[in-house]
Amino acid sequence: MRMISVAVRTAVCGTALMLMALPGISAAAGHGGTGGMNQGASGDHGGMKMDDHGKMNSGGHDMAAMGDKAFSGKIGPWKGDARIMDMKGHLEASGMKAQGAMPNSHHIAFTLTDAANKPVTEGKGTVTVTGPDKKATKAGLMAMQGHFGADVNLPKPGKYTIKADIESGGKKGTATFPYTVK
Repeated sequence: MRMISVAVRTAVCGTALMLMALPGISAAAGHGGTGGMNQGASGDHGGMKMDDHGKMNSGGHDMAAMGDKAFSGKIGPWKGDARIMDMKGHLEASGMKAQGAMPNSHHIAFTLTDAANKPVTEGKGTVTVTGPDKKATKAGLMAMQGHFGADVNLPKPGKYTIKADIESGGKKGTATFPYTVK
């Protein structure tokens, strides 16, 4: 039951962050209109593009490219990058206020490429965060729109150690790196 709640929480937070990053979405939801989104005859949706299946794509806006770059290097057989986004700070920068207590303060996104420089987009893993107080917490990594992501809690300033274990296509990789919250 615990795994379902973590997966659901991760999916909900990731989706919420994506929606908040798109200009006009919150206004459209609140007013029942287009919220300033230009929907001309060309099908322009204010930075959003429709794919062949009628789903909206963000026009190249990659959630994994946001936040602070925390790591770049080898993760097992793959080349990888890790970015960490302060979710409350991201909300405030987009003009919205976080409502209620957020159980996790940050989102971590790992992008991986294989030896042929092709994105690795399927798999699973875990991320273990050890805080300045030496307490460790674990979260599940999920494949999310071009990256592996998890919501983690980095509640106070200090140096954290992050360890990622990722599995994809029968291969495994691990990376450990520091991250400082100011």
